[in-house]
Amino acid sequence: MKKIVTILFFTLFMGASHAEMSFGVSGALTEIKASGTETEGGEKNSRDISHAALIPSVFAEYAITDRITLGVDYIPLSADVSNKTYTRNDVETSVTGTSTTAATSRKQQASAELSDHVSVYADVMVNDNLFVKLGAVEVDLTTDDNLATGSKYGDATLNGYMLGIGIKRETGTFGKFMKIEFVHTDYDDVSLTSTVARTGVTGNNKIEADLDTTAFKLSYAF
Repeated sequence: MKKIVTILFFTLFMGASHAEMSFGVSGALTEIKASGTETEGGEKNSRDISHAALIPSVFAEYAITDRITLGVDYIPLSADVSNKTYTRNDVETSVTGTSTTAATSRKQQASAELSDHVSVYADVMVNDNLFVKLGAVEVDLTTDDNLATGSKYGDATLNGYMLGIGIKRETGTFGKFMKIEFVHTDYDDVSLTSTVARTGVTGNNKIEADLDTTAFKLSYAF
């Protein structure tokens, strides 16, 4: 999608007049929610997490009509999926064929972050101030694993869609306009398979997760 964004930027924006173009900055108070299940052999472990973060972004918009605006929004910073690293202690027990049993404790730590978040959207004015938003998003998901088994889950690129509603007003002084909006983003489900299976487990571990965000966003255009 990032290639599509580049093509749109140069095709639509470079030939636009200053009156049609707007550039600006945004700040969004965002709730990040994720739910996931790890499958290990026949055992499943599930967890739901959520936390809030203040996320800045920059945007460029092109007004194709009085009622419809196309835009690109980019978040230059990364954001943690959760505000902490999760730790789990696993105990593996092996029987050697005698009465002696050996137990090995393994510490598993994992976290994930989102980066290079790009949105392509359309704002459609319902009246002079109220608008609705429809768009597509892409973001990179990077895992940070510290697993005693030596396994890694790898990274992924997620796509999704966004829906929103907001109010847009001209500033009348410095700048062009400001927007206040409520935006929900739903990302595709992600499935990651570990590189190493735990001792005594048939098949590598698998994580399946769902991610979405809800944001209250304030934007200012120049």
